[in-house]
Amino acid sequence: MFEQLFPNVRVEDMITATNETLFMTFFSVLGTFIFGLLLGLLLYLTGPGGLWENKFANWITATIVNVFRAIPFIILILLLFPFTDFLVGTIRGPKAALPALIVGGAPFYARLVEIALKEVDKGVVEAAKAMGAKYRTIIFKVLLPESTPALISGLTVTAIALISYTAVAGVIGAGGLGDFAYFYGFQRNSFDVVFVCTVLIVIIVFIFQFIGDFASRKLDKR
Repeated sequence: MFEQLFPNVRVEDMITATNETLFMTFFSVLGTFIFGLLLGLLLYLTGPGGLWENKFANWITATIVNVFRAIPFIILILLLFPFTDFLVGTIRGPKAALPALIVGGAPFYARLVEIALKEVDKGVVEAAKAMGAKYRTIIFKVLLPESTPALISGLTVTAIALISYTAVAGVIGAGGLGDFAYFYGFQRNSFDVVFVCTVLIVIIVFIFQFIGDFASRKLDKR
């Protein structure tokens, strides 16, 4: 039945493509979380009323974030080819897609981190200051714990965006379901392959959304 409906679909190839998409998504989300969290903290802490208020540092950070957010992802991949080749040793395959995915995703997540931190009750921060808490304590014991549900929700949104980015990266040979749908589906007029790849990407998105929503609800103290 399956072979009749999807004559051009090879299960083994689909499994390989799915694994490549999951590989790119997992490691790009991890890298985006680390760098995006650092950028978001810097934006918040150096902003007006922040613990490290500094107009110049905030302007530099905001400019970096805004510039990379403004570049379309497909163009960003091309711009980063020399850097990717230097870092990874190749510009093709799932590993080669990671630098562009992280550079494209981190600024997006940084803004979500900044928004999450701004939502923390300022009274809690002021109380910690009044008790003589050090900046490190305020960041790791007050700001981050209080904003955790929002940070996870933001990471979920970012992860779903990164899944779509992996599909775009596939068009230039990064592997994964996007690569398979374009080269083995669209270019060969095998639209059953395109359809199955689309369904698998949607399933992956639903899984990430479910995990993110579940974690956010569990950690929300309100």
